[in-house]
Amino acid sequence: MMDDALSIVASAVRPLSEPPEGPGWNYREMAELIGDAPRRAAAVLLGWREGVQPRLVLTVRNDSLQAHAGQVAFPGGRTDPEDTDAVATALRESEEEVGLDRRLVTPLGYLDAFDTISGYRITPVVARIAPEARLYPAPAEVAEVFEVPLGFFLDPANLRRYTMDFRGHRREMVEFIHGGHRIWGATAAMLVNLLQRMGRL
Repeated sequence: MMDDALSIVASAVRPLSEPPEGPGWNYREMAELIGDAPRRAAAVLLGWREGVQPRLVLTVRNDSLQAHAGQVAFPGGRTDPEDTDAVATALRESEEEVGLDRRLVTPLGYLDAFDTISGYRITPVVARIAPEARLYPAPAEVAEVFEVPLGFFLDPANLRRYTMDFRGHRREMVEFIHGGHRIWGATAAMLVNLLQRMGRL
């Protein structure tokens, strides 16, 4: 049985039968920064390992990668032609990046689509992960896999807001700091979207 904490998460997401369509919720801001060219499709997995305190699986990207090197991210990536939907993309990428056995994953639903500064439109897939799932980083892409308790994100004191300059624009940003890891950028923004949908912000 899904524990109470994950039930709250599940009740806040878009159902699997209603994937997000159209622009990301932050489209207007991104259009000002990078224009309105078509976005490339991608998906990520917000996977919560089941337990008394559900824990979110996150990765640290390899320092040698061309894009977003060294940053904290969800497992995921661009959609391949053979992917039937965003869930298929998120599960495939999670298997490639952290060895997550898709048989131990139960998709719960979607968050709202998110447009990135690098020109992608990400569909965030929220899922629960069985406690026994074993995770290990694929060295070519992932330097580290770590997990953060749901309770950490539910505590308003752990959300930091700040502004930054990007190409002459002032951007409102959010971040979390946990165990020496800085969770910011698109990853933090998608977490804030989840918290908003849960009524916690």
